[in-house]
Amino acid sequence: MPQSDHEKSDRDKKDAPLRSDALRNRERILHVATEELTRCADAPLSAIAKKAGVGQGTFYRNFPNREALVLEVYRYEMRQVADAAPQLLSTREPEQALREWMDRLAGFAMTKAGLADAIRLVTSAPGGPEKPRPTPVMDAAQLLLHANEVAGTIRPGVCADDFFLVIGGLWLIDPGEDWQPRVTRFLDFVMDGLRAGAPGRPPRP
Repeated sequence: MPQSDHEKSDRDKKDAPLRSDALRNRERILHVATEELTRCADAPLSAIAKKAGVGQGTFYRNFPNREALVLEVYRYEMRQVADAAPQLLSTREPEQALREWMDRLAGFAMTKAGLADAIRLVTSAPGGPEKPRPTPVMDAAQLLLHANEVAGTIRPGVCADDFFLVIGGLWLIDPGEDWQPRVTRFLDFVMDGLRAGAPGRPPRP
């Protein structure tokens, strides 16, 4: 017998909190997993579930194995970095937004070294999944570079591929040492290079 509109509405109301709870559970698992995997690349899944306050059934419904969890944490973290780009552009001038975003990217590279180890563990095994491509972060970089090119604050023609070739030195800095002064100095060098030849800046004497 077909359900009435009233019955469908009641069912939707009952389902909505369930969907909301499931989303909160997933977000909580990802948050805890990011902390634990950053600290220890082979952190037990049971410990992550316990700290997240979810049962084993809930945990494995969201992430059926370690590979699924680690790869989703990596994607989740990349999205946080990528999403910062339009947010910064909405509140800052393009040049400042780019420089602050570079700090965000550096923080991800330095503080998530353990997460990088976890990624290597699950993707290096025979038949293991491929490491996700950093497409959201590449798109974020292109957004910021384009905004700066339009504003005349960087040299024209710089693309995201160029940017990441130059900024690759970040991953050579040891995150176990006092990395922040070295990273700041390095990123200042990168910004100086991007500014060189910008149409909005007078040429150097």
